[in-house]
Amino acid sequence: MQGSVGEGRRSPWFQPGRSLAVLFLALSVLAPSCGFKALAAESVVDALGRTVAPGPATRILTLGSDVTEIVHALGAGERVVAVDRGSKYPPEVIEKPNVGYRRQLSVEGLAGLRPDLILAAEDSGPPEAVEVLKSLAIPIIFVPQDNTPDGIERKITLIAASLGLEDKGKAVSADVLAAFQAAAELSAKIPLERRKKVVFFHGLVKLSAAGAGTSADAIIRYAGGLNPMDVVQGYKAASEEKLVEMAPDVILMMSDGKGGPTPEQVFANRALAATPAAANKALIVLDGAYMIGFGPRTSDAIRDLAKALYPEG
Repeated sequence: MQGSVGEGRRSPWFQPGRSLAVLFLALSVLAPSCGFKALAAESVVDALGRTVAPGPATRILTLGSDVTEIVHALGAGERVVAVDRGSKYPPEVIEKPNVGYRRQLSVEGLAGLRPDLILAAEDSGPPEAVEVLKSLAIPIIFVPQDNTPDGIERKITLIAASLGLEDKGKAVSADVLAAFQAAAELSAKIPLERRKKVVFFHGLVKLSAAGAGTSADAIIRYAGGLNPMDVVQGYKAASEEKLVEMAPDVILMMSDGKGGPTPEQVFANRALAATPAAANKALIVLDGAYMIGFGPRTSDAIRDLAKALYPEG
């Protein structure tokens, strides 16, 4: 996999100490303003309520695994010139330049890529970098973060409109929503008394668990699980005492890409060792973007998690 932009391929515009004003001018010059002006009457309203003219959209930078997957599902993958670190599907995007973690964007690192459109997940950051990007001549469209079937449809509709692929977008939406409904209906048949308590952790160092409003919480619910952390919003640290109280039946984690984490690694953690999940070595590991991206493959992730939770059907 190629390294992040700036590692060995640093843009000539990136100079430590270069002023923001100089950077703003440089990026404005790099922006394909001719195409932008020519299509200024064609606009979309993004997740932030901004009216944006997408322009020609021939050199797209995608930020967010769901955003990247939707662009490819629409058949526009050849237009993508770079992606964020979390975008790993379809496999060909691994060969694209990446700009690092989408919540820690470096505006300087985007300059040499010469995108004529940036499609960014709504939670991209940091805020100061986003404010600079919004001020440039390069159009940037923020895609909503919405962990529901309707949210996926909104993402597809917005991206399709931005790329001039409305008809394709309708077809993709119909297929994705049908698959999602079928997967959700399967897990909905699991009676309440059989439903397992599942806690999702990003990693083992701080044991930050997914609460309500997170995509992990939504996936757990759609797959027929119960999330005892849903009494808090977002990701919160889970203490040993709290975990004993919640008594999760299953621990859910993202793959580290190296064959782990393993049950031995996870349940060696003192806080997790006292849970019912530890007694049964009940650990489920799924690819991160696949599991919590809420894009075209979410229905498959729901099915896979449901099967892992309830193998007996």
